[in-house]
Amino acid sequence: MPRSSYTINCDLGEGIPNEELIMPLIDVASVACGGHFGDRSTIQDTLTLVKRFGKKAGAHPSYPDQENFGRKSLQLTPTDLLLSIKAQLRLFEEVAQEKNLEINHIKFHGALYNDAAEDAELATILVDFLKTEFPYVPLFVPPRSELEKAAREKMLPIQLEIFGDRAYLENYKLVSRSQENSLFQQKNEVIAHLEPLFAQQMIRTINGQLIPVEADTICFHGDNSGILEFLPAILDQFWT
Repeated sequence: MPRSSYTINCDLGEGIPNEELIMPLIDVASVACGGHFGDRSTIQDTLTLVKRFGKKAGAHPSYPDQENFGRKSLQLTPTDLLLSIKAQLRLFEEVAQEKNLEINHIKFHGALYNDAAEDAELATILVDFLKTEFPYVPLFVPPRSELEKAAREKMLPIQLEIFGDRAYLENYKLVSRSQENSLFQQKNEVIAHLEPLFAQQMIRTINGQLIPVEADTICFHGDNSGILEFLPAILDQFWT
């Protein structure tokens, strides 16, 4: 895959102080819309920056759990979960329309993203909902996941997403954040993580094994403390 074909996306709208510095370095923002963080005001602030810098933005819905930042699995009924997700997406859509922005994509956050990647029933519930409510909006999905499988079966548009600042296991799952070295924060760590992707379309797992992977977009977390150091460096090395 040509180096320029990967887009850079970043999870934003989550209360970090440096969004204005991050925005010029990315292509696409995934904006928290009230589930794990945020409200109308924070969405407006982030989309104002998206508009100013000529970027694209998508919605980043989550389990409705701001207390745990959406990083804890919740046992909700499908009805309750979908009501929350629908409210989050409609709020994002309303603010985006006010800013004359289109919804570029949908990407689930945190525990919901990981749960849907592993749970076929949950993945189907979410994909069926999106196929009805947002049939033409691409869904960001992890490669070789139940979410990818369900979306392909329902012919929902997708973009395959990998993380440029997170470690992987051999089964394509992310290493738990509770484990040491699960998050890359140093420039040299991120560059070493990305080199096999650009050279061979491979990811080096936390155990050193290279596994093949397809991707359309690479995500970096806006709350990563090293993002303003490593993003300019990787742009210079891999995208120019």
